[in-house]
Amino acid sequence: MKRRFYLKGFLFLIFCVLIFSIYSKLAIADSKAESITVFAAASTTNAVTEIGKMFSEQKNVGFIPSFASSSTLAKQIENKAPANIYISANSKWMDYLEKKNIINQPSRFDLLSNRIVLIVPADSDIKTIDIKASFDLKKLLGNGFLSMGDPDHVPAGIYGKQSLVNLGVWDSIKTKVARSKDVRAALMLVERGESPVGIVYATDAAITKKVRVVATFPEKSHPPILYPVALVAGSETPEAEKFMKFLKMPEAKAIFEKYGFTVLQN
Repeated sequence: MKRRFYLKGFLFLIFCVLIFSIYSKLAIADSKAESITVFAAASTTNAVTEIGKMFSEQKNVGFIPSFASSSTLAKQIENKAPANIYISANSKWMDYLEKKNIINQPSRFDLLSNRIVLIVPADSDIKTIDIKASFDLKKLLGNGFLSMGDPDHVPAGIYGKQSLVNLGVWDSIKTKVARSKDVRAALMLVERGESPVGIVYATDAAITKKVRVVATFPEKSHPPILYPVALVAGSETPEAEKFMKFLKMPEAKAIFEKYGFTVLQN
């Protein structure tokens, strides 16, 4: 009898623990039932992920990020992807959505700026490069290809091509370009040694020890690198508006600067 009693008591205890566990999970889920979805340029991955985690913990709001090239994200938003906020790595794709009345124009502001750099694998024999008019990039590539974001769509690639065109170098290497889907993919090719030279943002080069920066492109060789941010029209929830304000807070600014971005005054 005692053994049956103890067994029933034990089973009842297990039942209570399971019910408490389920209730706790439901309570946590319910406490963060409100959430925001942020579509952000691939180059902001580390910074926005960290900022989003901080925001979620402080405001008790779920945070769902989606990172890709600005062009890919803009097209997804145009096709009704459920985004609340869009952070682009250039003005072009934000302008694209604004002209179609897909973003909330009054909410738009320039959040960050960046630089583009020339990188090589960490063990490369290539040393510091003096980037100037008609510098011999083709010779640096040898039999390899220049890794960069697709210059027809990806902002980092667009800036890179603009700079090389202005420097009189593009025509000599345009057939030797490995076009990547976004800047992080371009970085990865150089990290793996699959490309001897690449063009990425300074912030991307800073997150890995597998590449070295051998030159920074002259600022006047390309348009200013700006990261505009805006609410997506029709998705301006109170939580999304709170995140837009949070992006201007000192805590967010410190994280962006930690990853090498310049935070613009608003």
